[in-house]
Amino acid sequence: MTMITLHHLDNSRSQRILWLLEELHCSYSVRAYRRDPGSLLAPPGLKAVHPLGKAPVLTDDDIVVAESAAIIEYLIDTYGQGRFKPPAATRAGRDYTYWLHYAEGSAMPPLVMSLVFSRLDRPPMPLLLRPLAGMIARGVQRRFLDPQLKLHLEHIDAHLATSGWFAGEDISGADIQMSFVLEAACSRVPFARTLPRIQDFLARIHARPAYRAALEKGGPYAYA
Repeated sequence: MTMITLHHLDNSRSQRILWLLEELHCSYSVRAYRRDPGSLLAPPGLKAVHPLGKAPVLTDDDIVVAESAAIIEYLIDTYGQGRFKPPAATRAGRDYTYWLHYAEGSAMPPLVMSLVFSRLDRPPMPLLLRPLAGMIARGVQRRFLDPQLKLHLEHIDAHLATSGWFAGEDISGADIQMSFVLEAACSRVPFARTLPRIQDFLARIHARPAYRAALEKGGPYAYA
């Protein structure tokens, strides 16, 4: 019998892997890690599991899988029994591949940049440089990041108009992957909270029994 372990970091992308494990009714254990309160980085202990020291990382006996999209594909291909993945040679299959990779390839970079720039005028930035750093950060946010975030969020909201899901008429791994993107966006970008289809999507996934079970397994999660 295989033993799946999810190496889970608080308030991170690993929450969506917990959710998928619950949807698939997998037997698994959770090894929890806590962020450094100052830097918000993962603790050094994660490097013993994977060289980059980031979550999520999934181990399944001697198999180690990192990166959310790779983990989602591994779990669905290994334990999904045909669920959560539309046929490849279909429009839904093409959408599945697109959104699975869009989440981290296109949507998350401006969100991460926005978070980084929001902290430029704080320690460890030297005290004398904080006013200048804050001015630069606000300029980048206003002129580049805010328009980019609006563009991406409108793109996502428009796609959800087709069926309410990202790939076909039912929930799939693409929805699992996109969940963290939209949760993070709604916590950091006020414009995201004005888009009705995004709000409807989040309300529906948060109401799923497997999602609620994942919250119980993973502990406090700021983005739910």
